[in-house]
Amino acid sequence: MALQVGIVGLPGAGKTTLFNALTKAGVGLGEFGKEHVGMAPIADGRLEKVAEVAGARKVTPAAIRLVDVPGTGAAQLGNLRQVDAILAVVDGFSAGADPGRDLENLELELLVADRDHVERRLERVAKQAKSGDPQLRAEATELDALLAHLDAGGSLRERVGRLPPELEPLTTKPLLTVENGPNGIDLKLEAELAELPDEEAAVFREGDSALKEIVRRLFESLDLLSFITAGDNETRAWTLRRGQTALEAAAAVHSDIARGFIRAEVIRWNDLVECGSHAEARKRGLERLEGKAYVVQDGDVINIRFNV
Repeated sequence: MALQVGIVGLPGAGKTTLFNALTKAGVGLGEFGKEHVGMAPIADGRLEKVAEVAGARKVTPAAIRLVDVPGTGAAQLGNLRQVDAILAVVDGFSAGADPGRDLENLELELLVADRDHVERRLERVAKQAKSGDPQLRAEATELDALLAHLDAGGSLRERVGRLPPELEPLTTKPLLTVENGPNGIDLKLEAELAELPDEEAAVFREGDSALKEIVRRLFESLDLLSFITAGDNETRAWTLRRGQTALEAAAAVHSDIARGFIRAEVIRWNDLVECGSHAEARKRGLERLEGKAYVVQDGDVINIRFNV
């Protein structure tokens, strides 16, 4: 499943503009104030080079699934409980703008949403616990203590110990701030450039797109890496958490491939490009056979042999 990221912000901060810049969705002014979901490709200069060696007819970058939610109420923010990270857009361009204050307000909104989430869970579990189920009674006690902790001004992020697994808190997710303004990123400009072909957009920029920095920060905060599958039909990049294995890489591609996993043929992307083909890489001893427990490295090109 693709990396999922939610976009939050106070009204007029530039949430949907960031969404447009990252996804090239072209959401119009008439659609502002609505929830939007889209895919944002992750630029990776290694992918085209590997695809050229593989003679791929199709090149597919890894992608981020973005959810742009309207407003900051508990109901709207609740739609973000499944995401991996949150992008908080703050206004840095309006007269009297105060990005620091806006970020504090957003963090408070997230905290209030989590407090309501815990309270609703406690009400439900407390009723069920009347059946005498010891696990439910223990969870109700734990949730009651957690609610008291929040009401005393604490946060879930600083809570010592494991949270109940049924909870899906927002405030424990990585939170990355994007300032929309002269001291951050000109999101309006980036959204306009996103509508141009990449070559034309590059002419207007001084260096790389500022959006690449957002993706870099997401990868860093979530401890992610990219691996590549290379074939003549399609060469594609995928994301994994650092420390995950070849079997988990197989599952990212397709559950059937993981189920029938036999072995993984692994080569570094730059070795493959330098050799010019898998055959030459094998001849030089640069392609390895790895098992299920192999820990995938950033930039690995992996071909998984399987039998279902």
